[in-house]
Amino acid sequence: MLSGIDYFIVIAYIIGMLLLGLYFKKFVNSSEDYFLGGKSLPFWAIGMSIVVSDIGALDFVGVSGQAYRYGVSVGNFDWVGSVPAMLLAAFIFIPYFWRGGMYTIPEYLGRRYNKSVRTIASVTWILFFALDLGVLFWASAVLLNVLMGWPIWISILSTAGVVGLYTYFGGITAVIMTDVVQMIIMFIGGFALVFLGLHAVGGWENMVEKISTMGPEYQSHFDIIQPSDTKSPFPWTGILFGLTFVMANAYMIGNQSIVQRCLTAKNEWHAKASMIFGSALKMFIPILVLFPGLMAVVVHPDLADGDQALPMMIKSILPPGLVGLMFAAFFAGLMSSVDSLLNSTATLFTKDIYQPFIKKDADDKHYLKVGQITTLVLLIFGVATSPISSDFPGIYVAIQTFMSYFQGPLFAILLLGIFWKRTTQWGGLSALVIGIAFAVFLNVFKEHFFHIEDPFLYISWWSFLVGFVINVVVSLMTKKHSEDDLKGLVFSSKILTKNKSL
Repeated sequence: MLSGIDYFIVIAYIIGMLLLGLYFKKFVNSSEDYFLGGKSLPFWAIGMSIVVSDIGALDFVGVSGQAYRYGVSVGNFDWVGSVPAMLLAAFIFIPYFWRGGMYTIPEYLGRRYNKSVRTIASVTWILFFALDLGVLFWASAVLLNVLMGWPIWISILSTAGVVGLYTYFGGITAVIMTDVVQMIIMFIGGFALVFLGLHAVGGWENMVEKISTMGPEYQSHFDIIQPSDTKSPFPWTGILFGLTFVMANAYMIGNQSIVQRCLTAKNEWHAKASMIFGSALKMFIPILVLFPGLMAVVVHPDLADGDQALPMMIKSILPPGLVGLMFAAFFAGLMSSVDSLLNSTATLFTKDIYQPFIKKDADDKHYLKVGQITTLVLLIFGVATSPISSDFPGIYVAIQTFMSYFQGPLFAILLLGIFWKRTTQWGGLSALVIGIAFAVFLNVFKEHFFHIEDPFLYISWWSFLVGFVINVVVSLMTKKHSEDDLKGLVFSSKILTKNKSL
């Protein structure tokens, strides 16, 4: 159990985050302040925020568990997955979104294609984020229950209360600036565990030697590239086609909670630099989340469940004080995931659903209020739906699978929309609808098509390909957009700095 100093560190951290987040309330006077931080934030804060919101408490436990079972190949998700995608986003996509004065990615799709594409994309993300919220609350509460002995409902309500308060009042500025502190805490706690863990196993070379002699199932533990017929979920074919070409790009370029942070930058240089700085920090993430799982193979060789690797390492390696810091790092991961989901979903609903369809020409204060109320409703929805996770143990995997349904087709229409002038509104719409339907079909009948048990990387690749081909074919058969329609929306044209009305 935790010592007094650990409890003190965790509680001081939670109160500190709440006070810091509430401090930014005074900067929120308009809907632009609430959703885009008044376009005033520096690149280093945005870059740190992108990294910490992408790594939650679940990733800490899940990735170290995967490393315990399968070895270093899980690191591909950051090294091969995120970094190239973040650089592509920085140099090509982010400048277009930022200069165009966008609030959301579906808003870009609405201008480039039509309102139907905008609405389908927005509703899909809103559904995904809303479901993800409940899952995050529950999984993190279970984690805190196991590690700290806190009752599950106290964990859920305390997290929801703290994050909800500062996100409700402070908007995205509070989200990003609290994330900065959370990333620093996560890195200090994570690296402390890595260094002390390496000391406990006798250094890196000693650990590699010990694991390699543990039996045939550990022979490929240090192969970052896995063969295509591997039983692990990370064959090189899936990593290259599904992850590097599709899912990582779709996530870094098409995910509202990532891109919205870049849109808060004070100028275009800061918007680009935030992604580049974030990609540099991302290189360290596998060291934080993967190494403890590898060390646990030596320290705790007979765990029934790989997901116990990280909690067991914390309990056996860290001294009092650092344990509390590690829990604060867990909280940091959870809070930053929740606050970004809340703010992004409120932005999507207010800008893509409420403003176009429910109340078109209200004053700015009205939309600010709608954003805050949506944040509150989402928070209540997340808390209320969190127990569903206990009835469906595989729901976290299900949510990730749901992501592979729409990320492929969504990336196909983003890619063609920005690079190919000939893409038409009907090409985009049919690609999105048929691509998502095809991904669902592949998932339902996956045992007939794939030999690995969790083929989400392959599904995202094939649904991307189908969406891409359908977009091209339908676009060539339908009337093309005029040059005026495409101004500022395709790669070859000069970018509009003013909002183009829908």
